[in-house]
Amino acid sequence: MAVGSGARTCGVIAEERAQATVEMAVVTPVLLVMALIVYNLMVFASATARFDRIAPDIVLAHGVAPSGDGDEGTGVTAASIQGEIAEAMGDYDVEVEVSVEQGSEQTEGLLSLVGAMRSYRCEMRYRPWPSNWSIAGVSLGAPLELAHVRDVVVDPWRSGVVV
Repeated sequence: MAVGSGARTCGVIAEERAQATVEMAVVTPVLLVMALIVYNLMVFASATARFDRIAPDIVLAHGVAPSGDGDEGTGVTAASIQGEIAEAMGDYDVEVEVSVEQGSEQTEGLLSLVGAMRSYRCEMRYRPWPSNWSIAGVSLGAPLELAHVRDVVVDPWRSGVVV
């Protein structure tokens, strides 16, 4: 009887060890996906912090300049501001888009000489990694992109002032 009980005990130990292996095989992919999500969120948070610091500075530097009216001959347009912001973002793999809206101008009276404020809408888009990853024809990338918008309103008559 002692031999039979020893065999049962050995079988129980073997089953417990196999259970830990199965649990690890189930939990590992979940932990990898969670690690990818945390990585992408941290990169996006870091890129957002940098974007929030540099976008108003670049808009002020270019939007309040004497040639900042966005005329064709001056070269200061939303595309040039967009290029400067994209260059300042450095190693971050983001897309930057800048659009300009001119405030409503009054056409009558003395106030027609005062220029309207301009609103620069700076948008940053980040595609999480891996975005276009395919194994055996199955797309494994993230189907979404994260976006962050920073609006900067500039008074053209007071240089360096963000409204």
